[in-house]
Amino acid sequence: MTAQKLDRVLKCYRIGDPDGVYPIFDAEGSKREPGRWNTETSPLIYTSEHYSTAMLEKLANGNGNIPSNQYYIEITLPNGLSYEMVTKDSLPDWANEDMISARNYGANWHKEKRSAILIVPSFVARMENNILINPEHAGFIKITPSLPAPIWWDTRIYKN
Repeated sequence: MTAQKLDRVLKCYRIGDPDGVYPIFDAEGSKREPGRWNTETSPLIYTSEHYSTAMLEKLANGNGNIPSNQYYIEITLPNGLSYEMVTKDSLPDWANEDMISARNYGANWHKEKRSAILIVPSFVARMENNILINPEHAGFIKITPSLPAPIWWDTRIYKN
């Protein structure tokens, strides 16, 4: 796949604890606990194309607990930023439980610095996308996060 340039401004969202071990707009967490699309040596900033998808991703990784002190940021991806896109057709085994195909793809993309962002399918919301940001790409400096704003979780989500 070859990198393309965004023809419009996009927004994406990330949720985290601003007082936590890992800053909200940082790849340190993915270095320590790699996700589907990265390894320890290819840290990425995982975001979602929609606020609601970011919430679902956070809930799916929350082990059934309401996350405390959670805030979100809205990240602006400017017109002209380079991107690459993975679809279920371009990488059919991306969702395999072993994650080998997705991790290899993401690690190679990161290492080769083919684009600033990688748009991938969301595992938890298959009709939506996540947007991975490579903080080591030259285009990273053009990406701007908002100030964190609080999230209030609806406790009905967690009724046992």
